[in-house]
Amino acid sequence: MPFSNFPKMPQLFIIPTPIGNLEDVTLRALRILKEVDVVIAEDTRTSGFLLKHFGIEKKILPHHKFNERSTVNTIIDQLKAGKKIALLSDAGTPGISDPGELLIKACTEQNIPVECLPGATALIPALVISGFATSSFVFEGFLPRKKGRQAKLKELSKENRTILLYESPHRIKKTIEQSAHYFGNERRACICRELTKLHEEVLRGSLGELKEICKKRKLKGEMVVVIEGKG
Repeated sequence: MPFSNFPKMPQLFIIPTPIGNLEDVTLRALRILKEVDVVIAEDTRTSGFLLKHFGIEKKILPHHKFNERSTVNTIIDQLKAGKKIALLSDAGTPGISDPGELLIKACTEQNIPVECLPGATALIPALVISGFATSSFVFEGFLPRKKGRQAKLKELSKENRTILLYESPHRIKKTIEQSAHYFGNERRACICRELTKLHEEVLRGSLGELKEICKKRKLKGEMVVVIEGKG
């Protein structure tokens, strides 16, 4: 339904974007991106490519982890002035291991309506195709890089629910090795790599087996690690 059918009010739209395959964008997302006044994005180049691909010309302003604290007030002022703004991350849903949480919190504190569209995220596809329990799970995002990392893994090793982690190619080997240490080599897991993209791959096995794979191969791309709960 177009904006003209709603009372005029400032509003922030959280727009999920494809995690790889551009066909996963929704018709509603494209409509809103055409109708908003401003687009704010984690990476203006990535979002600019997306908008250009779908023939959308829109002003894009940066809003990423390095400037989000300093830009929140400016965005809030624009929303209060009646602007309709869309927030994009590089891929997936903003606010989920991506910038957005601070801005959304500021909006809710000032009674500025926020709407989040359903859409792409790497989390749910990885959970579903893992073959592990989907009725109850825990999502930890990215593990701490240094301080608190081992304590977090030790805590998660006692978790009965399916565990999901995001990981980069630079730290996947370390994460699997440490997980095998704390969870045990026999705990089942899978690495979901490059979901929806040309080189999508799901590696399954025990943590011990995945540890050996990581020793032999240099895994590339963004990954979701899914570990079976203790049960």
